[in-house]
Amino acid sequence: MKESTQENPKPVTFVGAGPGDPDLITIKGHRALMDADLVIYAGSLVPEALLIHAKKEARKINSASMHLDQIISEMEKAYCNNEYVVRLHTGDPSLYGAIFEQITELGKRSIPFKIIPGVTAAFGAAASMGIEFTLPEVSQTLILTRMEGRTPVPEKEKLSSLASHQASMAIYLSMSMIHDVAVILSKAYGNKSKCAVVYRATQPEEKIIYTEIENLAQRVRQEKIKNQALIIVGKVMNISQHELKHKSKLYDKDFSHEYRQ
Repeated sequence: MKESTQENPKPVTFVGAGPGDPDLITIKGHRALMDADLVIYAGSLVPEALLIHAKKEARKINSASMHLDQIISEMEKAYCNNEYVVRLHTGDPSLYGAIFEQITELGKRSIPFKIIPGVTAAFGAAASMGIEFTLPEVSQTLILTRMEGRTPVPEKEKLSSLASHQASMAIYLSMSMIHDVAVILSKAYGNKSKCAVVYRATQPEEKIIYTEIENLAQRVRQEKIKNQALIIVGKVMNISQHELKHKSKLYDKDFSHEYRQ
């Protein structure tokens, strides 16, 4: 294998594949996928329907069983052979994508990279449910987080601390600790507050469960949901289309701004 140089004009490209619906990859991400000589994809989450858009001759490697050194080794070999490498991540690479450790290793080898963002599951779920996370005078904050498990979280980012703000919240990677999640949310939002569990957002198998927080753990167990789901909670979940009292100033006929007097 030759040494890494700048002769290869195409940096390693991290592409967000979206939450599952193959059509939700961006046009820019789709073009990168079509041009790739090597696609390393997160096989446990990225739908195989996306891979049909890659060139027939492109090599496709499922990273589900690979560790970091193996992934970087494949990237380095391909880059040094002047191949275009696409690292295909589910959702958006910047959120629970473990890309920074890959970027760090590429930097050690003087291999350039770029990132193409994608649609994360929280936004796919909101679209499916027909909700807005930031309703005027109800909530203007969205928290994306996870319950502490095998991966620890900073003390100030414990779920109990974040939930105390009562903001809109999308909780990832926490199905295995659903009972603990429910206890924390109940204390912060109240037993009767509504929430939703969205399984495989935007995918054909998508399932949305609406429930009150006091029944959250029980419903998840009944539906046998163990992974690939997120919890949506917040005051916005308690507002129906017929109960909205406050509207944005943006479209208020009595509110003037730069484009409307």
